[in-house]
Amino acid sequence: MKHAAFTLAGVALSLSLAWSSAQAAALRVAADPVPHAEILNYIKKIDPKLDLQVVELTSGANANELLANGDIDANYFQHVPYLKDQEKALGKTFAVAATVHIEPLGIYSHKYKDFKSLPNNATVAVPNNATNLSRALFLLQAQGLIKLNSKFTDPATTLATPKDIAENPKHLKILEIESPQIPRSLDDVDLAVINGNYALEAGLTPAKDALGLESASHNPYANILVTNPQLANDPRIKELAKDLTSPQVAEFIRKQYNGSVIPVAPQS
Repeated sequence: MKHAAFTLAGVALSLSLAWSSAQAAALRVAADPVPHAEILNYIKKIDPKLDLQVVELTSGANANELLANGDIDANYFQHVPYLKDQEKALGKTFAVAATVHIEPLGIYSHKYKDFKSLPNNATVAVPNNATNLSRALFLLQAQGLIKLNSKFTDPATTLATPKDIAENPKHLKILEIESPQIPRSLDDVDLAVINGNYALEAGLTPAKDALGLESASHNPYANILVTNPQLANDPRIKELAKDLTSPQVAEFIRKQYNGSVIPVAPQS
């Protein structure tokens, strides 16, 4: 009985030490500089007991590969359709820990103030990754610039490509470019479809500068906190997920980004 008691005590001590170690270790989270890293840095201020190490992503870095390799503990930069595409590409399964905010995709131009003045054969820069390319085509369709094949009804489940454009009355030329590079192409193209985070980094205000903006209502592209399945119940991940979806952080997002980033969390 004494041996059993000592064994149980040892197990309890080991679990306690493991829990303390998990709490003590810095939580490494990779994020795009704007708005994701800014939101995480705000959380560092309001929840200092959560030791966050924010790893800002640079162009070309794949935060899902970093996560799969154990170089980080979580990432915060992507939406679910993109994550599913990455899981197929990498042969990995990840865990969604929190759904945080929406960055409406926008259409921008340095040459035209509205779509009516857009000439025939205009060039349109769009993201070159499968999910955001499809998302861009759905947005162009929503603005009446193109029409996709009738089978493309749900942007969350069907991925369209330029080959799926059924009607193109202005004969728009679709130019696929890496998402981070698209803002730099604004002077060289007629229209550019830009992700919200890259628009903000380029000094654009989506709610004010976009000629056309994705609707936030029923939007399947909410940005998420992602981790590995084995860390899904880690107390640090749960604490960060709680912070990211809190009314306080939702209010920060509303005030900081003025409609260009929209929190999923309810009004405080």
